[in-house]
Amino acid sequence: MNIVYMDGKKEPYTTHDIIAEHAEIDNISVRKLIEKHKKDLEVFGVLSFEIHKPEKGSLGGRPRKVYRLNEQQATLLVTYLGNTEPVREFKKNLVKAFFELRNEVAEFRYQRALEKPKRKTLHDSIEHWEQAPKHAHPTVNNLLLKGASGLNKKQLMAQRGGNNGIDSLTSAELIRYQALEDMAIAMINLGMTYHDIKTMVFRQKMEVSQ
Repeated sequence: MNIVYMDGKKEPYTTHDIIAEHAEIDNISVRKLIEKHKKDLEVFGVLSFEIHKPEKGSLGGRPRKVYRLNEQQATLLVTYLGNTEPVREFKKNLVKAFFELRNEVAEFRYQRALEKPKRKTLHDSIEHWEQAPKHAHPTVNNLLLKGASGLNKKQLMAQRGGNNGIDSLTSAELIRYQALEDMAIAMINLGMTYHDIKTMVFRQKMEVSQ
């Protein structure tokens, strides 16, 4: 189980469920602790939450509130949990997880800045593409997303959040996406067909996986 998550490329967060499980503390106790120290936690941002419905097939149960905490909020909350061995171990893992995710966000934003000019070039190339398929822009975009990640735009957004497929990629996937984007631009400018590009995209994907 991951202990830090992120919707799209927004701010990393963890939940009070995760904290309770890994610190080996009763879930309700952690939630009450959050509510007790709500003003302290809100110094570091809005204290957001999700409403989780009971799982299908479960008997009874009511929707429950699951708090989401950013790095500063989670770090502060953990200081209120005492100093048992599970809490100490969780503290170390939490710091490491937030650090790794911050690095991923920074690398993604760098790669995203590099990709934006290519996106305009791809758009212009598709506009003048005599062999363009129907709905060429979303069709090519979905092809490149699938070549880079194995998922199309709809699947990426459903699984990872974000406002579009590209922002749902990891930094490593975004690097692959850019390489495929360069290839697609070159092939479009050479007058090749969508089928030709699709064949090359999945050939590249097979070579990467080998």
